[in-house]
Amino acid sequence: MSDKKRIECVIKDQVAYVSLARPDKRNALDMAMFREIDVTIKRLRKDRSIRAVIITGRGEDFCSGLDVKSVMASPKNPLRLLFKWLPWRSNLAQRVCTGWRRVPVPVIAAIHGRCWGGGLQIVLGADFRIATTDATFSIMEGRWGLIPDMGGSLALREHCRADVAKELTMTAKIINAEDAQKFGLITHISDNLITAAESQVAELIKHSPDAVAGAKKLFNKSWTGSRGMALLRESWYQIRNLTSKNNRIKVWNQTHQNNPAKPFKNRKRW
Repeated sequence: MSDKKRIECVIKDQVAYVSLARPDKRNALDMAMFREIDVTIKRLRKDRSIRAVIITGRGEDFCSGLDVKSVMASPKNPLRLLFKWLPWRSNLAQRVCTGWRRVPVPVIAAIHGRCWGGGLQIVLGADFRIATTDATFSIMEGRWGLIPDMGGSLALREHCRADVAKELTMTAKIINAEDAQKFGLITHISDNLITAAESQVAELIKHSPDAVAGAKKLFNKSWTGSRGMALLRESWYQIRNLTSKNNRIKVWNQTHQNNPAKPFKNRKRW
């Protein structure tokens, strides 16, 4: 196995730019990439200074899916990916999708070329997905006699109808960006990916990082589930938000728009 890094992460102006960096293999997921994505997510979760994450892929494709030959080279690798102590918690395979949901800042996936199989699972964990007009998408696992097992089913139930999710999964068909947007898999289409992603970040960071983090956690936890728990979380998260320094800064900036805006503090632990 190559010692070359699979993931590159650069933080600039409080934005983390995360790149899948295996372009010679179309950013296909091997064991090293699974581990490096997991480590990167954990590091970003702890960094209370960042305001957003932008995920990209180096080379011709965002991610062509699982590197089946590499992963299957050892019979222990599937067990390493699927093993978990607690059945309701994410395993390594699932954390590369579900982990982004736990990063308390907006996560934007900037997608070009192929976004198949595990690649699609990764971006479904992001909050927003921007794709080029020539990007293609597929729940590719069916071609290998598999079902999706990387946590994307959680996001699919939020983004598209059940019949659409079943058809895409059972047929493993490849769809274009226009259809992906129609089905709810992507948010925007743009051929200026980084410009579009950074423009969205610029809009998001005008607001309190605690309010943004609270809103993300609220919707991730309450989009499905009981009405009562959703109402409870609304109240509790709002109390946490109102007691933050960033709430007071946002109110001051909003009521003193003729003055230079005060900078926000590092967010609370959400």
